[in-house]
Amino acid sequence: MPVNRRSGILLHPSSLPGRFGVGEFGPAAIEWLDFLAAAEQSVWQMLPLNPVGADGCPYQASSTLAGSPLYVSVERLRDEGLLTAADLADVPALPPDTVDYPAAGAVKADLLARAYAAFTPTADSEAFAREQAWWLDDYARYMTLRERYGGPWTSWPAPLARRDPDALARLDDTERDRLDYYRFEQYLFASHFTAVRDHARRLGIELIGDVAMFAGTDSCETWAAPELFQLDAAGRPTAVAGFPPDEFSADGQVWGNALYRWELMAEDQYAWWVDRIRRMTQLYDMIRLDHFRGFLRYWAVPVGRPASAGRWRDGPGPSLFQAVRKELGEVVMLAEDLGPASAEVQQLRIDAGIPGMRLLQFAFAGDENQHLPHHYPTDCVAYTGTHDNDTTLGWWEESSADQRLRVERYLGGVPDGICRSMARAVFASVAELAVLPLQDVLELGPAARMNVPGQAEGSWRWRFRAEALTPGLEFRLRRLTETYGRDRRASTRRARGFTG
Repeated sequence: MPVNRRSGILLHPSSLPGRFGVGEFGPAAIEWLDFLAAAEQSVWQMLPLNPVGADGCPYQASSTLAGSPLYVSVERLRDEGLLTAADLADVPALPPDTVDYPAAGAVKADLLARAYAAFTPTADSEAFAREQAWWLDDYARYMTLRERYGGPWTSWPAPLARRDPDALARLDDTERDRLDYYRFEQYLFASHFTAVRDHARRLGIELIGDVAMFAGTDSCETWAAPELFQLDAAGRPTAVAGFPPDEFSADGQVWGNALYRWELMAEDQYAWWVDRIRRMTQLYDMIRLDHFRGFLRYWAVPVGRPASAGRWRDGPGPSLFQAVRKELGEVVMLAEDLGPASAEVQQLRIDAGIPGMRLLQFAFAGDENQHLPHHYPTDCVAYTGTHDNDTTLGWWEESSADQRLRVERYLGGVPDGICRSMARAVFASVAELAVLPLQDVLELGPAARMNVPGQAEGSWRWRFRAEALTPGLEFRLRRLTETYGRDRRASTRRARGFTG
């Protein structure tokens, strides 16, 4: 795989600084990329960028292909002449350290409506609408109908819920302006994202995107192609995604996402998934496959029952990845293969040629395990922690005395503090890609945690302030990167990929 020994930072764009309540693909994203380049980082890893609900969870999106309008840059709209200084003058003050999704969404919706009123279609916007019509048209319809009738889509008038052709034709005719508005939103997202991605490429920084395993039960996808999901005749799920009880959750987890009819998807060589991954390759340089074990077996929970009532069902296995490779060639993918070790899951990953993940926070539970750096293969991505874990400082503060002793023995002490010591161990490892959450680079405590799995309230809200990216922080990160041969000059000299 074409990934050299290097390093990067995990940061969801929602966490970028700015005055409009949520991070955007505007000047702050450019400044963030400039910081990464100065610190000799080669990768920016993101979470899914799809539209989110009031809780901000990017894994419960209304569309697997659309981008969230929250990330459209207000400052770019002003510079493009679609907003004026007067439009921005009455924007209310929003919290700088957390994301209030309903408040930020209301502000952005108002500003986008003003921008749309000032917008004249261009050759670029019309070309975008034509090229992306294969998913964009249904997304525009879905959002227009949600605006009119609310949700879920199963509560809409029957002809629209079941996608009667005559009803859709009338919708296209009578709601042309609203449909065009939602195409406009997606055009803005795509153009602002592209500007950021192009800047990253000029700096030699690649983007890792995240492909959520499941679609939402009330989503454009389940409405547009209900036959591909485990739904009853009325469009309601018969079972939903989750995970059984384990050491991290005594009760297990009920995620609530729709489940696929893999046997039906196999009939056309997984065209739905091939199209989805093709779209992701147009956006990102690498894609992370969330919940990789679900491609082998997934936990299906009967609706209304606890996670413990679920059972394992078979996923597509290697046939999906064979179909992707046949249609798209080599796609650089990373597997989120965390959780209980399974030889079958690892064999699926290896056979598909997809590197896995290692988390240093998981290494000191007591037994010798794959997350200890001396067990790392080269074809993996090494982290201190991810968005689903506590920050390293928060994890350390909650560690038992025995666990702290194991950590100190392994690391040779923590003279510079646990965050720097853990980062050093990850960067020193043989893993060809090392990634640190920005929270660990900033040495922040549990208040900066991004997500607590299974906890809807309070997750996905953390943001940093621009002044946190100091010259001292840049120097320290660059020195760590250069010390362990992960800087871009060293990567260019070696110019080799994962060895597998």
